[in-house]
Amino acid sequence: MSAFGLTIAATDGRARTGVLATRRGEIRTPAFMPVGTAATVKAMTPEAVRETGADILLGNTYHLMLRPGAERVAALGGLHRFMNWTRPILTDSGGYQVLSLSKIRKITEEGVEFRSHLDGSRHHLTPERCMEIQHLLGSDIVMQLDECPPSTAEAREIARATELSLRWARRCREALADEPGRALFGIVQGGLHDDLRARSAEGLIGIGFPGYAVGGLAVGETQADMFRVLEATVPRLPADKPRYLMGVGKPADLVGAVARGIDMFDCVLPTRSGRTAQAFTRRGTVNLRNARHAEDPRPLDAACRCPACRNYSRAYLHHLVKANEILGAMLLTAHNLTYYQDLMAEMREAIGAGRFEAFAQSFAREQALGDIAPSAETG
Repeated sequence: MSAFGLTIAATDGRARTGVLATRRGEIRTPAFMPVGTAATVKAMTPEAVRETGADILLGNTYHLMLRPGAERVAALGGLHRFMNWTRPILTDSGGYQVLSLSKIRKITEEGVEFRSHLDGSRHHLTPERCMEIQHLLGSDIVMQLDECPPSTAEAREIARATELSLRWARRCREALADEPGRALFGIVQGGLHDDLRARSAEGLIGIGFPGYAVGGLAVGETQADMFRVLEATVPRLPADKPRYLMGVGKPADLVGAVARGIDMFDCVLPTRSGRTAQAFTRRGTVNLRNARHAEDPRPLDAACRCPACRNYSRAYLHHLVKANEILGAMLLTAHNLTYYQDLMAEMREAIGAGRFEAFAQSFAREQALGDIAPSAETG
């Protein structure tokens, strides 16, 4: 069984590429984790997700504790067997979902009490119970329970939540026994306040974790604010440990965050967009609902290796979307996840070759061109 650890193969400025070893296989970094919130990546089979190039998936403690239940998943052999995914799984702690989905909740030193958004049933999630659930699920990367107030909250409220998250982090560390190849990540909080981010990072490093996440972003702040927080926070984190930016993001966010030293990402955007007719391409975002695609025989992206681009026209994808056929969501989700994985692979290659800055500039230029209509392409 492999020990957990990050090996850096190359750096280019603050950008870095390497391999993160876990008990269920290696993760190439920078890495994008498709979101399988409820033990499934929506509109995809596990085999299809793997074909996109994904090395690791994300599941969620909040959703899985409510349905089907962590104890049930454990009795059925753990999350990997339950969903037929043999490679690594990271589970988010559920703290953000408690705050965003539960209408009735109470946060105390002990933990958070809330009512399920599914049936109104009462639940109590403590740092210790959070660790127990993720252990039952069989997670390879476990996230601490934290409180994530909105970035628009008053500074004193964000400071209170940051200190509470630090105390919960210590309890999580004490509750989860070390196990070869498994890792618990601490989460840096602090909103848009550099001093609170510094305090959070310092406190987590003092506790000691195998990896560190930056939380509390991708919640409505500008990209400039996000990048500023990363520039102030990432250099404070240990260089030999993985750095995970939670819930991010758009392709340009990924490129900018990698440039600032981030190794791991997750986001619902590529899958959610696939179900709402939005496709990410090298020329920006394409809306397949638009009538201009109705008679377009071209592939969505001629340079893409996904099934949608290899085998189907824009006209057919447009038809599927307009007819509300499930296949449309499946093909566009597969495309978006392939695009994201290929983007990560291109960044890994560029960092290894020492040309990341040139790659980032080329990426921005191509995105700015926008999708070209057939008449413009041939005229």
